[in-house]
Amino acid sequence: MFAGLVGQSEGNLRSVIATVEAIAPCVLWIDEIEKGFSGARSSGVADGGTASRVFGTFLSWMQEKTAPVFVVATANDVTQLPPELLRKGRFDELFFIDLPSEEERQAIWQLQVAKYGRSPDKFDLVALSRATEGFTGSEIEQLVIDALYDAFSRREEPTGLSAMLVLNQTVPLSKLMGEQVAGLRSWAKGRARPATKAAQEASGRRILASA
Repeated sequence: MFAGLVGQSEGNLRSVIATVEAIAPCVLWIDEIEKGFSGARSSGVADGGTASRVFGTFLSWMQEKTAPVFVVATANDVTQLPPELLRKGRFDELFFIDLPSEEERQAIWQLQVAKYGRSPDKFDLVALSRATEGFTGSEIEQLVIDALYDAFSRREEPTGLSAMLVLNQTVPLSKLMGEQVAGLRSWAKGRARPATKAAQEASGRRILASA
């Protein structure tokens, strides 16, 4: 969206807005929104105010739009976003997506094993889901891929055992960057709704227990 010529960035955003309104009703998905708007506060010093003007145009559109465009955005670090973007009326709700639970990890293992043409029945999905506590869905997918390569090098079919061998050599991001993950979880308490039903129920039980 951002371009080098003066005024071109603002024109690109207006073009995007015109496109999504022309095809409405639709969902506008903005991935890692903090990467685009985190510099809006220092825009006057960093880029002559371009990011600030683009951000202001986007805010005005979100507030005043009448076309049925449902806006969904993801952010790895919500604290980098300007507060005016997060208020009700622009984004109506904030959801915190935590690391997958044991049940969710088991479902991810089943999906990923089947995705790469292998039968989930040949894998101990319960044991694998328990062993991958703290792993993300993408990390579990990479474990399946690594297990395929490892089995191929030995001219064998991958099994739960080969996945376990690869697992023992893998450090998940939740451990590698444990402080940052703990910080995000701490920030989300009381500020964002849990994204999964199980997390919502657990949160409800904690509130009842404290009451």
